[in-house]
This record gives sequence, structure tokens and C-alpha cells, in this order.
Amino acid sequence: MSHHDFVDAESRNRLPTLFEVLSRRTLAPVDLFSFYIYMRDQQRSVDYLDFWLDVSQHMLLCRHYVRELRRSVLVATPDMERADSKRSSTMLDNLENLGDIPLTEAGPSRLRHGFQENEKDRDADQRLSAFLRSEGQTTSPSRQNSLGSSGESAHQISSYGDGRDTPDSRLNDSTSPGHTVARNDIRASAEKILYTYLLPGSEREIMLPETMVSTIINLVEDDGRDDPEVFDPAKDYVFQAMERDAFPGFLQAKALGNMVPLSIILRLAFALISFGGGFWGAFYVVLRNKPRNIRCWIILPFAVAAYFIISYQYKIDPVMAFLGYSEYTFMNWAPIREPYVRKLLNKRALVTALIAFITAAALSILFIFVPGTML
Repeated sequence: MSHHDFVDAESRNRLPTLFEVLSRRTLAPVDLFSFYIYMRDQQRSVDYLDFWLDVSQHMLLCRHYVRELRRSVLVATPDMERADSKRSSTMLDNLENLGDIPLTEAGPSRLRHGFQENEKDRDADQRLSAFLRSEGQTTSPSRQNSLGSSGESAHQISSYGDGRDTPDSRLNDSTSPGHTVARNDIRASAEKILYTYLLPGSEREIMLPETMVSTIINLVEDDGRDDPEVFDPAKDYVFQAMERDAFPGFLQAKALGNMVPLSIILRLAFALISFGGGFWGAFYVVLRNKPRNIRCWIILPFAVAAYFIISYQYKIDPVMAFLGYSEYTFMNWAPIREPYVRKLLNKRALVTALIAFITAAALSILFIFVPGTML
């Protein structure tokens, strides 16, 4: 996360949007890493998120390629003019029209063409796709190899973004592909997305409208297109699906609570066991007419039971919330760094702790002061 994004997180007095999470503009526990873990472990639909990330990386790869091509053409212009002045002049004009391609996270096209990005960025994306379409039809072998070895770079791009990578490697904040980008890299990236997620029966096929999938297959395989606009409809569809079906649950789990489902179920089990022990002890001291100083011991099981049952009900551990920690996998806790989420969890922790205290106090007072009887 850049310094600018960190300042935005500090000043944001609301819950983040899905686009902010996917753009790495948020902090734990509502960051992209936490969302990836949630989609993998709880939503069981991480393939959709992987598809979105791979398409975003494809856009960044295209931007890197055009920037490097523009730089190399500008440097080599004198030699090219001597060899083929007309072709070099045309290429240079096309690259000059592209301007400076931004290396920022590419959001859904409905956001890129809306109010969330300025006109310059929208035009840059459109010019980028138009250039790649025209350049793909006229690319010569010499230019494909001018920016690096196509065989080596194709191997590198095929190894990148494998769905079986760990979240740490997939969610690297760097926008650099780590090597010089060749034209074949873009083609390999587009084919990898197609063969991994979209073709019927593919390894990690995601459910999309049949007409949308057929259109993308025709554009990539028949028309030979690999520009980012090919995947825009599918990317928008996946974004809307995650925004509708997964993201509300993610915010509820991470911004309003700080435990994973297994921990929540265990809290319920501990609460029931503690309640059983507490009620057994309470009835014992009442029916045996024990003095009040002995009856006070029932405060312990009732306090534990009330704490765990309230934690189960509200899906939050008040003590860990006060300490500033959130659970991202079972028994693995990470600091809460998003300021607004931390304030929100502290308020909820205070309320849940108060409810647990009142519950434990009410049960304890009832059995401590109720008149005893000897059976």
C-alpha cells in the first residue's frame, strides 16, 4: 500500500468498498489478503477472486508492454528511420498518441467508465486496447523478440498467477511483472485465463453466462485478440457477483466480528459446558442450603459461560478486540490496522462485554440470594 492509500485509510470514516479492497487501498482485517482467505475458507469460491486478480494482472502486463515498447521505439527512432522511415513514423505516432500509461490497479469497466476515475485514465485504457488490437495484427517476429526472449518470458508468465499459489505470492502489492514483457507474454496471459477459468471443463471453471463465455472464446481463439477489453464483461460480472454474494458477509465477519466460524462454534460448546457446570453447582448449593460465601463460587462458571455465549452470539471476542487483534484463520491472530474497523470493533466489544457481565451477574445474584432448602 502506498503512502497516499495509507492516508486515505486513516481518514476514511466508513467501511471500505469492494473495489478499495481489491485495489489494495485498505488495511487488515479488511485487506485483500483477508478477503482472499475469506473467499477460500468460508465462501468456497476463491476461483472467482483468482480470475479477477489474473485479469487485473493481464491489464497491468499490457500496460507494461506498451510503456516498454514506447520507450524502446523512442530510443531506436534514428536507426528505424534509416531502415524504414514510413513504418517507424507510423509506429511512433501511434505510441505517442497513447501517452503515459498509468500502472494502477484496473477496476471494473463500469467503474472505469464512471465517476471513479478521471477522463485521462479512461481514455488511456481505451487507447491501450485499441493499440494492442491493431498492433497484434501487424506485429512482426523481429519486434516480438526485441523486448526479450519470447520462450523464456512465456514460461515466466505461465508460472505467474497459478491458482495454486499461496495468498502471499498471489497478492503481492508490486505492479511489476519482474521481467521484460514481450508481445507473446500478453498472448500467453490471455490464453492462460481462457484455459484456466472459461473453457467448459477447465481446471477451475467459473460459472458465467454461456453467451459471454462463447464470445470471449471466439475473440481469443478465432479473432486472435488478447487486449484487456476482451475480458471486461466477465470481469464486471464476477465483480458484481462478489459484491452481491460475498462482500457483505466478509464485512460482517471482519468489520463486525473478529473470529472465524470454527472458533465461534467452539465458543458455543464451551458456553454450554460452562452453563451445565454452573447450573449444577447452583442447584447443589441451593438444595444443600450452603452459606453465601460458598455460593459465590458459582460466579466463575456463569462468568465463563456468559462470556462465551455472548462471543458466539455476536461473533466477537471482546478481550482480543480490546487488544486490537482479529482472527484470520483458526487460532491465528493478526493486528487490526484499519482505523475505522478498530473503532467499530472496540465499540462492539464494549457492548458485548457489558451484556456478558449483566448476564453473569443476574444468574449469580439469583442463585446466591435465593433462599436455600435442605432435601
